Amino acid sequence: MHNSHKILQAIGIPYSALLSVICGLLLVSFPIGIFVVFESEIGGDINYEYPITHLEIFNGTEMYQASIDVSIGDVFVILWTFYVVIFVIAMLGPKHGFLKSLSPIISFGKYDPQSNYLISVTTWFSILILISVLINFVQEQFGIVTIPPSTDNDLIQFFYASIAPLTEEFGFRLILIGIPIFTIYSHKSSAKYFIKCLWNPSTLDIHDSKKAIFLIVFVGIIFGFAHIAFGESWSEGKFAQAAASGIILGWVYLRYGFVASLLIHWATNYFVFSYANFISQLNYISIEGAFSHSLMSSLELLLVITGTLSIFILFLSRFYSKKVTDLEI
Repeated sequence: MHNSHKILQAIGIPYSALLSVICGLLLVSFPIGIFVVFESEIGGDINYEYPITHLEIFNGTEMYQASIDVSIGDVFVILWTFYVVIFVIAMLGPKHGFLKSLSPIISFGKYDPQSNYLISVTTWFSILILISVLINFVQEQFGIVTIPPSTDNDLIQFFYASIAPLTEEFGFRLILIGIPIFTIYSHKSSAKYFIKCLWNPSTLDIHDSKKAIFLIVFVGIIFGFAHIAFGESWSEGKFAQAAASGIILGWVYLRYGFVASLLIHWATNYFVFSYANFISQLNYISIEGAFSHSLMSSLELLLVITGTLSIFILFLSRFYSKKVTDLEI
């Protein structure tokens, strides 16, 4: 048996355990988010009944002037339900269920992130967090501080964090990557095939990936720039972090499809802020203070360790597969 295969077998059980823990934490964030929005005092004088047309995103539009009886709570429940459906899809497919996909990792050290969406989500989410932490650490050594946009209300901030994954993945991944990729590599023109390829670009026969990789990097840079360029955005320190995240999300979208990239983006926003707001409400501290809480630090450490192992396992799996192919030849 090849040495890399033995190593994969040796770390298969602890690694699958880490993936299971992260999956469980992602699942628990759903009821936590509902509690934060509907049962806590997150918004102060603004609660879940606050009209959505009063938000800044509708300033200067006709919709803002219209009297539409839709509240933040209404839209949040719709978003929440949509993410639950996507999460269930991720647990069940595309080939096998989450638990069934863990079995080969535990027993034989065989790692196949394409067998289940949630395997790829937990793997690449942890890698994204690891890279973000490293970028933030390096930038701080040079005095570059990442400051989030100012907000007067934590409920509105949580709402924006919840809706951003859907709108940004639709714009940056489906439109800016999915459509150009289809145009470059597709040799069919049916509407059904077009939608299928947008949902999962790996359906296409991408024989030469250089153009696709260039597009992913280019859109990732635009994604990073968008986080610092408009209105009350992040400080300049967010650019490198957001650009790296955009590149990872683009790669995940190309390799594993829209479900995976959307859920990773959802995890960096909704998942993180649901726990932070939950801690803030339980301990009567600010949201900034919640991010320094021991529980949030433990979550970050868990993801950093898993991200490090994920990179190691991806490298070993690729190396072992290449060796097996060479031997067969």
